[in-house]
Amino acid sequence: MRKPLIAGNWKMYKTINEAVELANGAKRELLDFSEVDIVLCPPFTSLDSVYEVIMDTDIKLGAQNLYWQEEGAFTGEVSPIMLKDCGCEYVIIGHSERRKYFAETDETVNKKIKTALAVGLIPIVCVGETLKERESQKTIEVVQRQLQQGLKEIAKDTFSKIVIAYEPVWAIGTGKTATPQQAQEVHKFIRDWIEDNYSSDIAQKTRILYGGSVKPSNIEELMREEDIDGALVGGASLKVSSFVDITRNAVKIR
Repeated sequence: MRKPLIAGNWKMYKTINEAVELANGAKRELLDFSEVDIVLCPPFTSLDSVYEVIMDTDIKLGAQNLYWQEEGAFTGEVSPIMLKDCGCEYVIIGHSERRKYFAETDETVNKKIKTALAVGLIPIVCVGETLKERESQKTIEVVQRQLQQGLKEIAKDTFSKIVIAYEPVWAIGTGKTATPQQAQEVHKFIRDWIEDNYSSDIAQKTRILYGGSVKPSNIEELMREEDIDGALVGGASLKVSSFVDITRNAVKIR
């Protein structure tokens, strides 16, 4: 059975002191909670400070983005080597907000995935459709394109290190949530795509997370679905109580 994974994406929130406080709260409440893999993804400025809090625990550190070169004259960018140096083990790649506001494409996502894998970071690769695309019944078409182009030339022996996150763009920060059945339909498609393009074994081992207004009240219902293996949590990860409740509720039915 795939071990559930709950990742908290803090986005552009929390000063260093606030991030340390939040990390300490999560550590205090989840220190011995081993049924779920937990990843905290603070802003770049807080990575090192949060790592100091969680370094001796099973809670892992993740970044929200990276550049696809290990070093160079790329003002304002952060390299995978820098992330590793801060203690990161995971990195979110291709989040819908990066695609929407910062012109990220499937091609740049592909470059970032390859670079992350090359240095030993675990990519949490985001895919998902907009409201317009869903209403036009293009969800599967969009997700398939993102998988095909974003994961282009990723070898079988490295694919097993990848986590996929399905985030319907229309549900992020809106309070709307895909029904468990809607989410499961896309998660099942993603798992079938992995099987068709890699192998049944890789497909069964790959963790596919749901991201889109995940809350303590809906995570249990989502986790009942066969192909949903956890969550990429946004706003609800910014409070200790809600993040802890999501993490604990994620395994109630397992």
